[in-house]
Amino acid sequence: MEITQEISKLIDRKKEQFISASDQIWTFAETRFEEFRSAALLSGILEKEGFSIEQSPAGLETGFIATFGAGSPVVALLGEYDALTELSQKAEIAEFDPVTPNANGHGCGHNLLGAGALAAAVAVKDYMVANGLPGTVKYYGCPAEESGYGKTFLAREGKFAGVDAAFSWHPASLNAVMHGSSNAVLHATFKFFGKSAHAAAAPHQGRSALDAVELMNIGANYLREHIVDKARLHYAITNSGGLSPNVVQKEAEVTYLIRAPKTDMVRALHDRVVDLARGAALMTGTTMEHTIEGACANLVPNSTLQAVMHKHLNELGAPEYTEAEYGYAKAIYESLSPEDKLEAGQTFGRELAALLAERPLPGFVAPYNDEREMWMAGSTDVADVSWNVPTAQCVTTTMAFGTPLHAWQTVAQGQSSYAHKGMLLAGKVMACAAVEVLRSEELAAAAKAELETRLDGHAYDCLVPKEITPPRMSEHQAVVRS
Repeated sequence: MEITQEISKLIDRKKEQFISASDQIWTFAETRFEEFRSAALLSGILEKEGFSIEQSPAGLETGFIATFGAGSPVVALLGEYDALTELSQKAEIAEFDPVTPNANGHGCGHNLLGAGALAAAVAVKDYMVANGLPGTVKYYGCPAEESGYGKTFLAREGKFAGVDAAFSWHPASLNAVMHGSSNAVLHATFKFFGKSAHAAAAPHQGRSALDAVELMNIGANYLREHIVDKARLHYAITNSGGLSPNVVQKEAEVTYLIRAPKTDMVRALHDRVVDLARGAALMTGTTMEHTIEGACANLVPNSTLQAVMHKHLNELGAPEYTEAEYGYAKAIYESLSPEDKLEAGQTFGRELAALLAERPLPGFVAPYNDEREMWMAGSTDVADVSWNVPTAQCVTTTMAFGTPLHAWQTVAQGQSSYAHKGMLLAGKVMACAAVEVLRSEELAAAAKAELETRLDGHAYDCLVPKEITPPRMSEHQAVVRS
């Protein structure tokens, strides 16, 4: 309890700074590799707190690594701050109302995520100073988690070498430490090039790139029957070739997310999708180019560190809420679709779901169970860290029961007082766990031994080829401005 109480006081002492940072990042709402203001804000605060800053690690213009201390052990705190496109939404209301139509919004709560990890890093530094504790704490500013996978580039370039343990968290509608894995994913774009022609007068002269995209997608739809159960294929046509139906489209483009439970499965599935694209090009007399945009591995859990996080989450306990906070959460819950409510109820069970439907902010910490591994259909680049460093995560309540991620309701709650409470709780849990590692070489060794056992002789094999580098968005922005 001693660590828990001291860390809690340290974070509460500076909580207004962390809340302000989160709310500013919510306003910035910058998407993949464009988070210049968000990264500058966070790195600036850490620099003022005494951290040294490495800018643009692994070629990530909006990434940074902030370091305090020296020597071992070394703990890492992972911060994200990217938003999503077309999710603009006014704060603290319970109906859809964009700030700016079709603009960006923090539909996954990464404004809270980055600021919560900031709170943890500052608290660990303050604890080290107050107690003369040796070691090193690092804050990793990780851009483009939603699409682009900044941590993958960091891991590929060895930026986690020498780190003994890593901690992260995610906004949610529950207070918990969950044991499980996730899908690996590879993001690839396919461009087709044909020949334009008058679609009525000389269609035989044309070679339709759009036909190639459609045939590739049809092939992918048939492929779905013949892939492993947990695999996923999603696509979006990002260039349909123009707006004139009387012109044969000479260029078209489609982008794919290819997911599967293991990295080798993703590679094999990617090869099959590439074959579909080649076949579509042959059928239409077009040519095809494809590019890997990014990727991330499957998550490797670590029970040793998860148990430490859960211990401190239990000691801290769930936040207390006001009737006004319950009222707003209830209004958000009532805005959800029947399907969202049904799915939430199935997750929590009928009796608990009925209680949470009336007071939709869980005032409890879920029990921890590492005997049954959960599985997440989605993906996270925290996974690439977890292949290189023992890694653990928690979730805390920042949104009403049943709130789906990547939806306007998540954005609306991103500046709420209960979201701030959940963020600060997560920061405290991460900081406490980090201090435990700094104080115990045995704990760090046990976490590393567990990671080696789970990897079972397999080495980290990054899904992103060496020739793929993060985009230089500042150069693009300079061209746009000129």
